Amino acid sequence: MATRRQHRRGFPLVPLLLSLLAAAAYGRLISDGAPSAPHLSVIRLSGSPPAEEKCEQSYGFLPCTTTVLGNLFLVLTYGFLMYKAATYLSAGSELLLEIMGPGLVGGLLLPILGALPDALLVLVSGLSGSKEEAQSQVHIGMGLLAGSTVFLLTLLWGTCVVVGKCDLGPNREAVDGTDTKGFSLTGTGITTDVQTSYAARIMGLSVIPFIIAQFPKMLKTHHGQRLAMLLALIVSFLLVLSYCLYQVFQPWIQRRKLAYAKHKHVISGILKHAQMQSLGRLLNDDGTPNEDVIRKLFHKIDMDESRSLSRAELHALIVGINFDEVEFDRTDAVDKVMADFDTSRNDIVEEEEFVQGMKKWLNEAKRNMPVGGAFSSKFNEYHERTRQEHDQLIDRSDEAVESVENPGWCITKAVALLLLGAAIAAAFADPLVDAVHNFSNATHIPSFFISFIALPLATNSSEAVSAVIFASRKKQRSCSLTFSEVYGGVTMNNTLCLGVFLALIYFRNLTWDFSSEVLIILLVCVVMALFTSFRTTFPLWTCLVAYMLYPFSLVIVYILDYVFGWS
Repeated sequence: MATRRQHRRGFPLVPLLLSLLAAAAYGRLISDGAPSAPHLSVIRLSGSPPAEEKCEQSYGFLPCTTTVLGNLFLVLTYGFLMYKAATYLSAGSELLLEIMGPGLVGGLLLPILGALPDALLVLVSGLSGSKEEAQSQVHIGMGLLAGSTVFLLTLLWGTCVVVGKCDLGPNREAVDGTDTKGFSLTGTGITTDVQTSYAARIMGLSVIPFIIAQFPKMLKTHHGQRLAMLLALIVSFLLVLSYCLYQVFQPWIQRRKLAYAKHKHVISGILKHAQMQSLGRLLNDDGTPNEDVIRKLFHKIDMDESRSLSRAELHALIVGINFDEVEFDRTDAVDKVMADFDTSRNDIVEEEEFVQGMKKWLNEAKRNMPVGGAFSSKFNEYHERTRQEHDQLIDRSDEAVESVENPGWCITKAVALLLLGAAIAAAFADPLVDAVHNFSNATHIPSFFISFIALPLATNSSEAVSAVIFASRKKQRSCSLTFSEVYGGVTMNNTLCLGVFLALIYFRNLTWDFSSEVLIILLVCVVMALFTSFRTTFPLWTCLVAYMLYPFSLVIVYILDYVFGWS
C-alpha cells in the first residue's frame, strides 16, 4: 500500500541504532559460550528429553535462536526496522512528489517505492535455501500478501469510518464537522466523492492475477499450472505498468497523494509561531495543552479586543508566519482555519472556540511528534517535517503544486530518505522472514497466521496511523483522500507484490498450493470493491461488516486447511 504518508523527520537514527545494539547484545547472550561458531547451538526443552538444535545466523553475524521468547524478540526488533524503512520511503516519496509534482516520477516510481517493503519481504520468503526450505518459508510471503490486503480493507477501513463519522443529513450525506448522534449505526457515517469509488473499482480489477493463478485448481487439475503461473505473472506486471501509466496520463490519483501529504502545514506553522511568541509553553510537562497560554495567544491575536477573531485578524496572523519555502494562498489558509475553529458557523472565532480548536490541533500534533525532549523543540521538528504540507484537500487550490525555493536541497533530502529506507528494507527483510519462520517452528503455529497478523503491522503501521488521524478531521474531503490511499495500497499489493510472489513460484519451480489464502483475498477484495464502488455514503454500521471480515478470513483459512485439508 502506497494508501499511506506524511512523516517529515530528518534522520532519526537513534532508534535504529538502539534496535541494532539490542539485537547484537541479544545475539551475544544466546551465543554465549560459542562466540566463533558459525551455527549457534541452542537447547529448547519440550516434553521429550532436551535435544540440541541449531539455527543459522543471517549474514553470518546477526543473532538467531530456537526459543519462543528469543524469536519473538527478533521478530519485534526486525519488524520495527522494517517499520522505519517504510517510514523513510514514505517521507521521501511524499517530498519528491511535492517537489516534482504529478508526472513520470509520481506515476511510475513512487507507487513502486510505496510497495517496496512488502515486495522485498515477499521476495526473500522463498529466495534462499533449498527448494524444500523455500516451499516451507514461502507461506510467510503469502501470509503477508493476504494479511496486508485484508488488514487495509477490514481493520483500517472500519476504523477510518468510526473516527471519521459525522451526522448524516436529510439527503443521507455526512455533514462535515458535526457529530452529535453518538454511535448511531444509521444516523452517522462518512461520505466520499465519486473519484474515490473509481479508485475502489481499480482495486477490484487488481484481483484478476489471483483468479488466473488459481484457475487450474478451480478445475481440479495439475495440468497447465506452470502456464497459469506464467500468465498470472505477466498480467500482474502489466497491471502494475497500466496502473502507473494511468496515473501519469490521468494524474488525479497523484494529485490526491500530493494533497494528502500537505494537510498539516498550516497547523504546524501556527503552533510553531505561537510557541515562539514567548507567551509560555503550549504544553504542560505532562503533555496536556496549557489553556492559560492558549488564552494569552487569543488575546494577542484579538487586536480590537472584541473577544472574537475576525477573518482580517486571522489573515494578519497567517501573513506574519514564516511558512518556509512553501508559497500558498493565505486567504484559502484562513478559510481552513475558520472551518476548523468556527464551530458555531457565525464567521468569527470566539475565545472558547479558539481554545478548543487549539487543543484539537495540539493533540493532533502530539501524535506526530517524537517521544522525549523539550516540547518547544518538538514543535520545531514537527513543523520541519510538515513544512511542505498545509490543510488543503481535493479542490483545485488543494491539488496545486506549490513552488519550492530550495529544490536542490529538498531533492537531495528526498533521495537520501529513499535510499536509507530501501537499504534498511533490503538488509532486514531476510532476517525478519527467518525470525518468523523460527518462531513458527518454536511455537508450532503455522507461519501463515503469524505473518498474516504480524507483518502487515510492520509494513503498514505508518500509513495506518496517518490514515486514522486524517480521517478523524471529519470532513468529506479528508475521508475521500484517506480511502483513496487505502484502495491504492491494496491495488499495488495485489499487482506488484503478487507479481514478485508469482515470479518466485515460477522460477524456483515451487508448488502453488494456496487455495484457501487466495479465496479470502478474493472474498474480501470483491466484497469491499462491490460495496464501495457504487456508493459514496457509508453509515456507521458498515464498519461492522469490515471488522467481521478480518476474523472470518482467519477462520476460513483454518477450516479449509486444517479441517478439509485444502493445503
